[in-house]
Parts: sequence; C-alpha cells; structure tokens
Amino acid sequence: MNIAILGSGGREHSICDKLKQSKSNNKLFCLPGNAGTSKIATNINCNILDFQEVYKIVKEKKINLIIVGPEQPLVEGIVDFFKSKKIKIFGPDKFCSRLEGSKHFTKKICDKYKIPTAKYGFFDNFNKAKNFINKNKVPIVIKADGLASGKGVYICKSKNQAIKSIKEVLSGKFKSSSKVLLEEFLNGEEMSYFIIADKNNFKFFGTAQDHKRVGENDTGLNTGGMGAYSPSAIINNKLEHKIIEKIIKPTLKALKEKKHPYRGFLYVGLMIVKNEPYLIEYNVRMGDPECQTIMARLNTDFLTIVKSIINDNLKKIKINWKKEKSMCIVLCSKGYPGKHLKNIEIKNINNLNLKKNEFLFHAGTYLKNNKTYSIGGRVLNIISISKKLYSARKNIFKIINRLKWKSGFYRKDIGWRAINIIKK
Repeated sequence: MNIAILGSGGREHSICDKLKQSKSNNKLFCLPGNAGTSKIATNINCNILDFQEVYKIVKEKKINLIIVGPEQPLVEGIVDFFKSKKIKIFGPDKFCSRLEGSKHFTKKICDKYKIPTAKYGFFDNFNKAKNFINKNKVPIVIKADGLASGKGVYICKSKNQAIKSIKEVLSGKFKSSSKVLLEEFLNGEEMSYFIIADKNNFKFFGTAQDHKRVGENDTGLNTGGMGAYSPSAIINNKLEHKIIEKIIKPTLKALKEKKHPYRGFLYVGLMIVKNEPYLIEYNVRMGDPECQTIMARLNTDFLTIVKSIINDNLKKIKINWKKEKSMCIVLCSKGYPGKHLKNIEIKNINNLNLKKNEFLFHAGTYLKNNKTYSIGGRVLNIISISKKLYSARKNIFKIINRLKWKSGFYRKDIGWRAINIIKK
C-alpha cells in the first residue's frame, strides 16, 4: 500500500514512524516532510494547500491512502477534494473542520447543545469590543477567530493590555481572522483529551497536557507547544464521564444532525475547574507535540485503526496502550516564537544511540550534503517512556546534552505540575 502523510512537523514524523511499524507492507511518502522523515519515507517537496499539485503526486506515485497532519488543509477542504476524486483520505470534511477553523461556529454549537464553555462575545468592530472589555472583569482572554497556529491567544491581566490585543487581531495580525473572540478567563488546569471517530462511533485516543508558554513556570508568549506528557495527571473516571457526556457526545450529535458525521482525530482542549470540564477549543487533528507523546504509548497497529475509520468499522477495533508514561520536550531555535536563528547545523544528531523507549522526531529541519540543519522555530522533539515522569524527563535531558547544537533552547520544567503533585 502506498501512503502519503501531509505535513512537515514532529507530529507527521511520529505518524510516519508509527506507520513504518505496521505489519503490512507499505511504501510511505511524506509531503513535504523533513530531515527525519526522509530516513523512513520518500519526501516530496510540494505545497499541500495546492490540492491539484498534491493530486498530481498522488496519481503519479499511485497513492492509495492520504493521512492529513496539519489543520489548514482540512479547514480548506482537502478531504472533500480527494473524496470527489474517489481517493481514500483520513480526516474530517470541510464542514466539520470548522470546529477549528471558526471559533464562532464552535461557540454556536456550545450554545445550542448546552456544552459547558467560557462566557464570551464576538466582535468585528474595535469600539464594540472595547466596550465589552470595559464592562467585564480581568483577566480576560482574547482570541483570533480563525487559524493562528496556536499563537492567536492573549491572556490579558489588565484592560489596557486587552485593548492593545484586540487592536492587533482586528488590524490583521492573523490573516485568517477578521473577528475577535473575547472570553471569560477560567481559572483551572488545562488538559487535552483525544478521540478517534468514524461515522457512527468514537473511541478514546489518549490524554495529554501541553505546555504552550515559551518560558518556564508557564510565562512568556504562547507557542505551538514546548512539550507535553501523557497521560494527563488529572484524569479520572468521573471526570472522563463528564467530558464524554457533556462535551463530546453533544458535539458529534450536532454534526451528525447537520448530515456531516465526524471522521478522524478530534482534539478536545479543556479547562478543568473544580473537577468540572469546560470546552476551550476543538482541533480537528492531533496536537503537536501531544501526538508524539501519545503515539509513543500506542500498542495497536495505527494503520489498522485508520482503515477502520475510513471503512466505518471502528467499533470492531480494540485500541491498546502501554502502561508507562511518556514525555516530549521540544528543542527550539533561539528567538522563537519571534524571529529565530535558521540554517544552523545540528551536530552529533546521528550518534545519539537511542534506547528502545526513546525517540527523536524532527520538526523544523532539512538535509544538505548529509548534514542536518535547523529551519523552523520548533526544531526537534525528544521523547522518553518511563514508569515515572521524572525519570522520563531526566532521560530526555541526557539525550539533549549529547546533541551539539548551541543555537537551541528548551523548557526544563515540562510536566512540573504532575511531578510536583504525584512526587514522581
């Protein structure tokens, strides 16, 4: 089977790696991929938002199945496009992808189906947004309505800061956003809950906790994610029941009633306040770096799961997980999430001697003359599996220290809440 994975990040590298482990004989293509994927798949440089260009490659390479990694092609309708060409593709259609592409769309579903979420207001007018801020308490959360690569969120502790933030959003800082969402600040602990769904059923696909802020102790600017661990330390049976009954089931019901049943990954971003779940956002794909931590714990053949989704027989599949904990730390280029260093060689990357439960996934890298160079802000993902989170983190530090890359930095406190609570 010829399989194409769309994307170039650590998420896509980890998906490639999992597909490579499949018992069936498959040839993998990564569009466009990175230095890491080139070692386990055939990289093909292309613009994955140019569906005709992707289609040409799919026909040329006789690709049987497409797996979409990032959100933007999904939001722009790549699943609808390839389904019209009778080519199998894994992911939600354009209508369902509005769960991520439009916060307004999601909030309307929350209102209609009584899904717990933060109180909010939507505005495309600066003065009206300013009036809303003046009438409400701080802290307040400011969000760009459209896609913003995880960076279009401001937690404002003062009204002046909030007003400055709405100016940035409405002035076009995030090109996909013409509206701004003003949202009540919920004081709790964040958690990521994942499911995988076909037309009629869904199954649990892991929990994780991401660390969005660039600085330790969750300070500084928002990023695409500085690290994650799985499973979440705060999940329990009672809380999980609430998440499923109050949030996931009503959302899937809403989409089905619209004649657009959900298929693929669904990432449920939650704030847990006094053991009550509130929906923060939906993402219509796996998170990054959450995907890396979750895939490391997956025992079931991933290709078998994907095929069951496409054929609408997920119910027959049993998904098994490793009991150990996993952690991912993201090694970034200095300056990220702002202007960062590029084209710096990462030395010793091929001599790390990784053990069985250790993984290195590339993100912003490329190969030149058999040497690996940085290009993106988030460059490498180092993952370790262990019985204890503290041990996993310690193992990752050892791996990073073996890398010879002075232009990188990383957070040393990933998993700090869980480690402090559990004392592991």
